[in-house]
Amino acid sequence: MVWKEHDYEKIPGTYVFNGRRAVMGYALNKMCMTFNSEENRQEFLEDRDAYCRKFKLTDEQREAVLEKDILRLLQLGGNIYYLAKFGGIYGMNSQSWGAQQTGMTVEEFKAMLLKAGED
Repeated sequence: MVWKEHDYEKIPGTYVFNGRRAVMGYALNKMCMTFNSEENRQEFLEDRDAYCRKFKLTDEQREAVLEKDILRLLQLGGNIYYLAKFGGIYGMNSQSWGAQQTGMTVEEFKAMLLKAGED
């Protein structure tokens, strides 16, 4: 399938979940949806690599899952709402993701948000 490039794809650091990313991330997002079940979360934690292979994730997606690299998962087609299920397994939230994406600690990221709210 041929995808038309959009202006929003040229914005640095922006990964819009569009049709192209939906196709790219279908298996990843399908896997993340299974994390609604405690049984599936436990199976994943027992052997993360095998669980990823069960859903036929790409090598890049598997590597990003194993490294808990949310930004890379977004780039590889992950939908933020499905990735929230993945992050929840590890106690991650939007602040920990923001910290990861900016290269800050969670505390530094929280402080930055508070400071921005004061301005």
